[in-house]
Amino acid sequence: MSLISHSLWLMLLMLQRWFWKNYQYVLAFYFAMEEINKDSQLLPNVTLGFHVYNAIASDHFTLWSTLLWLSGTRRQFPNYNCQTHSQFSAIIAGTTPAFSAETGTLLELYKFPQVTYGPFDSRLSDKDQYPSLYQMAPKDSTLVHAMISLLLHFGWTWVAIFTSDDLKGELFLRDLKAEMLKKGICVAFTEKLPATKIMYRPSDITFMSRIRVSSANVHILYGEVGSLITVDIAAEFYLTTGKVWVMTAKWDIVMYEMNHMLHSFHGSFSFSPRNAEVPGFRHFLRTSNPSQYPEDFYFSKLWLAFFKCSLPGSFCGKIRVCPPNTSLEFISGNIDLMTLSDSSYFIYNAVYAVAHVLHKMLLEKTETCSPEHAEHLGLLPWQLHPFLKKIEFTNSARIHISLDDKRHHMAQYDIKNTVNFPAGLGLLVKVGEFVSNSTHNQVLLINEEMIEWPVGFTETPQSVCSQSCGPGFRKIPQEGRHACCFTCIFCPERHISNQTDADQCMWCPTHEYPNRDRDRCLPKTVDFLSFTDPLGMALICTALCFSVLTAMVLGLFVRHRDTPIVKANNRALSYTLLTSLLLCFLCALLFIGRPNTATCILQQITFGLVFTVAVSTVLAKTITVILAFMITKPGQSIRWLLVSGASNFVIPICSLIQIILFAVWLGTSPPFVDTDAHSEHGHIIIVCNKGSLTAFYCVLGYLGSLALVSFTVAFLARNLPDTFNEAKFLTFSMLVFCSVWVTFLPVYHSTKGKVMVAMEVFSILASSAGLLGCIFTPKCYIILLKPERNSMPLIKKKSTHR
Repeated sequence: MSLISHSLWLMLLMLQRWFWKNYQYVLAFYFAMEEINKDSQLLPNVTLGFHVYNAIASDHFTLWSTLLWLSGTRRQFPNYNCQTHSQFSAIIAGTTPAFSAETGTLLELYKFPQVTYGPFDSRLSDKDQYPSLYQMAPKDSTLVHAMISLLLHFGWTWVAIFTSDDLKGELFLRDLKAEMLKKGICVAFTEKLPATKIMYRPSDITFMSRIRVSSANVHILYGEVGSLITVDIAAEFYLTTGKVWVMTAKWDIVMYEMNHMLHSFHGSFSFSPRNAEVPGFRHFLRTSNPSQYPEDFYFSKLWLAFFKCSLPGSFCGKIRVCPPNTSLEFISGNIDLMTLSDSSYFIYNAVYAVAHVLHKMLLEKTETCSPEHAEHLGLLPWQLHPFLKKIEFTNSARIHISLDDKRHHMAQYDIKNTVNFPAGLGLLVKVGEFVSNSTHNQVLLINEEMIEWPVGFTETPQSVCSQSCGPGFRKIPQEGRHACCFTCIFCPERHISNQTDADQCMWCPTHEYPNRDRDRCLPKTVDFLSFTDPLGMALICTALCFSVLTAMVLGLFVRHRDTPIVKANNRALSYTLLTSLLLCFLCALLFIGRPNTATCILQQITFGLVFTVAVSTVLAKTITVILAFMITKPGQSIRWLLVSGASNFVIPICSLIQIILFAVWLGTSPPFVDTDAHSEHGHIIIVCNKGSLTAFYCVLGYLGSLALVSFTVAFLARNLPDTFNEAKFLTFSMLVFCSVWVTFLPVYHSTKGKVMVAMEVFSILASSAGLLGCIFTPKCYIILLKPERNSMPLIKKKSTHR
């Protein structure tokens, strides 16, 4: 069955305010129509025709153009179509949502399909209000994420926002602010842009003066072409250099039309959806001229405006004839018709979408109609809707196209940098791209070496309310201001912050400490009071010297054991005291070196027992002095106490009580190895933990009580008239002993780490040395230097004299 050629008409309505960049829309439409009409597979034996209408950006002209097309005559007749040879199927229209909404409301009365090529607008997706309207552009919901990614990439957290004063601007501002709040970006101020006007009052453009004094160096600009024109016009009166603008794709339309020597938007960024290169389109533009489209007087006007010449055969007598190689490729100035714009790409796809729909409809009608009716197929506009809703195809650039706005689209934006050359020549240079499959899978690529920054910046500009807090500092919000405005304070002791603009400082682990800059934790050095430590070596030498000295005194006493001064006050007690003092000096060595469980327990047991023995021996010697005096008085019958050695029982009884205390201590909470990570900066001190502090102070308190009793008894017996009475020396020795340990307690609690251990060792050595020196120094003096006083004849002589 053969098909009779039908003439199917399409209409193109567009916004045209003498922006010659827009004329590429018409050329893209011509190109698509010619490709389809030459394609033998798509709509074979069918020729597509079209009408092109120029719609001025006003409600009056929008409705006038629509009624003019519907009526088919120069006069508008609503509800009448005076065309006799045209059969229109669809309309491709609308650079702005407002224009599409106005025409869509009127065309809906006739169920005419309208495919828009302007930016996506969620209001036009309302199928209850605009059931016959289809948007070619994908959703731009990811534009907010793309802009936020750019801001975060350069660390811009203090920005101003300019949006068009309409519902779309409101929705964009709402979404942008919500996302900025999540990412910690603050808004310095917002400004609503007035729509394009014929005349401007000073108040309409004074918002540009706020930009000069604003502390924000980055401004986001979002709006339709009309609002962008307002900003560009205002820039002529308020030159704002040193500001980075982040804008939408439509800005290239305005920038290409404006011819400023100094441009406020030099170094700005614009986001445009990535469009595939349509094969053959550049060649079509390069070879096109007005002679191919004689009905289109706008093409001739463009030719004349830019080339100042006319084509051969033209009726313009005084205008020179254009050279043969004249082409759109060589248009000078800011107009770049060779680069495919977003809307031109959408127009190209829109024409193909309608063509594919017509192709499917014709195939269905051909299959269902009889051969005799095949030549009289009629297509009504409302019949295209079921097919337009489901249409899917792949264009010549191998991109999948669908008019279903609910389908998922991968968002891809090209990021372009505006470069303004002398004489007002501008250029958009691609410096990056943004790709998003979802909110969790987003990639931003930026080539910073290609970026041209605004005048006044030699490197990446900053736009922050407060300078960043470096590592080692944390932020403190400023009351009554935005979250991006803050002050920085140094992290406290044992805290660090290893990132910029930290909200809180972090604790260093126990085994680490912060460095001087408080930006990282360093491993602590394990330390203890070692034998190689200078303090440890000094204490060891002192302990060994006193141990040797004590051993020498013991040897001296054993050698002169039969002399009166050694026999006096119980020779066995003197040996016991010297031996216990020797062990006291040696037990100090248990506190030096790396602690372990055994040494921690031995430290306290040895210290407590040997000092108990030493102090109880002093008490026994004092009791011996008292007993020796008492038996010299007439009538005393207690000689048996002295002879039986009753004073010697004091030592085992006192020691037994201390042993019981130690047993309770070890049975409940014995000492153990512990670490002290805070006493010394950068060090972990291994120490012996006392375990039960109550038991420790009970042992120490018992020892102190025993020393106090010994001191009291010795003090009372200090003036007894006895030969070699050592009560005075015992009193002074116990005074020294008690003084050392009374001083030890507050000092012990005021020190930490190795110093605490050293303080304990020093107290042991000092108290032991006090006992040794006060008790045995006078006796050694007599034995070694005054031997004549250590003889029985002299003692008897003194006694007789007394």
